[in-house]
Parts: sequence; structure tokens; C-alpha cells
Amino acid sequence: MANSWFESVAVAQRRAKRKLPRSVYGALIAGAERGQSMSDNEAAFTELGVLPITAGQSPLREMATEVMGQSMSMPVIIAPTGVQAVHPDGELAVARAAAGRGVVMGLSSFASKPIEDVVAANPQTFFQIYWAGDRDSMIARMERAKAAGACGLILTLDWSFVHSRDWGSPQIPQDMKPITLLKHVPETLIRPAWLFEWLRAGQIPSLAVPNFSPIGEPAPHFFDAYGTWLGTGPATWADVAWVAEQWGGPLMVKGIGRVDEARRAIDAGAAAISVSNHGGNNIDGTPAPIRLLPAIAEAVGDQIEVVVDGGVRRGSDVVKALALGARAVMIGRAYLWGLAAAGQAGVENVLDVLQLGIDSNLLGLGKSSIHELSPDDLIIPDDFGR
Repeated sequence: MANSWFESVAVAQRRAKRKLPRSVYGALIAGAERGQSMSDNEAAFTELGVLPITAGQSPLREMATEVMGQSMSMPVIIAPTGVQAVHPDGELAVARAAAGRGVVMGLSSFASKPIEDVVAANPQTFFQIYWAGDRDSMIARMERAKAAGACGLILTLDWSFVHSRDWGSPQIPQDMKPITLLKHVPETLIRPAWLFEWLRAGQIPSLAVPNFSPIGEPAPHFFDAYGTWLGTGPATWADVAWVAEQWGGPLMVKGIGRVDEARRAIDAGAAAISVSNHGGNNIDGTPAPIRLLPAIAEAVGDQIEVVVDGGVRRGSDVVKALALGARAVMIGRAYLWGLAAAGQAGVENVLDVLQLGIDSNLLGLGKSSIHELSPDDLIIPDDFGR
């Protein structure tokens, strides 16, 4: 269709909003408490200016990079997000899109598709895990990921027990029984395109999380897995070191916001860290990760790979993050809106939008490679780091 292409992530979001039932869309945009951190994740990028040159730009712009041993066509990684009920193909569509664009796929342990199928669609898959359950169950999840061919592990620690949403977060159903589905009929009927996709696929949205259990065992319900996580004491840095040892491969610790903890991640054996506040779904009032990035990158960027996630919506955001010391960014909501809008093609579209934006900014800044970017290319307010 002539109008199927969207030229920005903002347009993808608008299309997703028009297509998705209100509760499904609401789950995508929810942030902790009053949404201060979630809002700052995006707003912080707007405070950074760029300093383009007038003539003498490079005719070639190189965007390739490597994170945890995986070569990528551009410095963008698919962040792991759970239960992608925005489209029947869910993580499989995202994995195929990422593979087609040469970027790494992050798969959540709360995902709706089995890791074996996702790795088959994209061999460059990092499996994400929470500190949840006893050590035997943690080992079982890691062993399953290894057997499936996952090429890296993401240990997510930037998610605490914050549930409140001042504007009212949509309630996630406890089950998908007929009476539950009946309650959602009114909002679904006014979004027939979304409903038709699921009917055509012969499915109904599922809250099963197959990657939370060993292969061959029944997939637990989202809330059963969530309850396991809630009932598990917080991880210590000794626990992080244990995960690194048990995994035996590249490990990223996600949720770093302080220089001292970045150093602890190095000591624990991590190959990479993600500066993150869980998309504004952790403790509200946490500064945007892009504000915290410069100090962390300056302190440890020569010892560990530094990735940042939160609020990335444009290629210019990616360029700003790299100029401040990140090796790559992770995207979450951006690709979910693309998935909702147009399935695999929508995710590919989002990745293309980011790629074109990176290229345009490199051209304007006179850079032949993303690796030439530095803080000197930006206008940084004195109080940017808060």
C-alpha cells in the first residue's frame, strides 16, 4: 500500500494507537507513578544540540559496530520486552525484522514465543533473564538458552516493585478464559484491524511465558512467573558474578545508573552494561539514562562495553548517545509501535527510520564513521547531568 510506510517513530506510535485496543496501547505507554522518569527519557535528548559543518562532508558513513562479540550493521539493539500481544507474530516478527536489518535481537524471559523459534529466526539473539527463583531454576533457564543457541545473556536488574501509575495503568488479565475475553469485547470491537489479525492467525492473545521454564515443561502463566520474581530476594553482586560464571559467555548487566555500580559490574565479570531505568518503569524520579551516560562512559568505557536505553526515538538520538560514549543503544517502545502498526514490516520500517536518521546526522556532522563521534559534536547544557 502506498501509505504503508511511515517516516518517523512518532507516526508509528500514532498508527499503533489507532489500531490497538485501549488497554493494550495503555500498557505500552505506562510508566511508574507520575511518569516523570519516562517523560525525561525522551525530553533529555531534546536538550542536546548538534554542531553540523557546512562543507566537506564524507561521502561514506560507516555505522557498523560490535557488542558482546556480535557484529551489527548499526548501533541499535532490540531491547527485550515481555508478552508482545500487539501482534500475533510477536517476537518472531521482531526477530526476523532484526535479522533482515543486521541487528541483534533481545528476547525476554517473559516473551510469548519460545527461544528456540526466535533464535532460528535470528541467530544473533541475546536472552534476557531476571534474578528469579532458586539457582537450579536459573541454571535451567540459562542452559535452555545455551542449547537454543543464544549468543549472549542480559541480566536485568533495573526493575523494582513499583506498580502504581498515577493515571491508572491498564489491568493485565489473570487469564484468557471466555469471561475475561468478554470483558474486553467492547474495546476490541472498535479496533477491528487488531482483532482481525488475531482471528486470521487462528490465535487469541496469550499470557503464557514459555521461556521461564525448562524445555519440555508447560509454560507458566505471566503472573506465576511474575510471582516467582516477586518472591525472590534481590540479587547481590556476588549473585551477578555467579550468573556470569554459570553462563560462561558474554553477559550484559542492565540497569546501571551509577559509576560505582558500573565498576562492580566489571568486577563481577560482565562484558557489557546497559545504562537504563527500565523505560521509566522503575523508581520514578530516576534521571534519564542519557544524562547518566557521560560520567559512566568516561569512568569505565575503556574497560567494558557501554550501552544505553530509554527514550530513543530518532537516529539523532542514537548519534547523541554515541557521542556521549555509548557503543550502541537499545530500543523498546519504538519497535513495539512498529510491530503494532504493521507487523514485521513495521519493525523493519522503524529500524530503517533510525538508520536513515543516523546517516543524515553523520553526514551533517562531517563524520565518516560512528566511531568518530565525540562530545565535541554536541551542545551540552551545563546542568545536563543534573
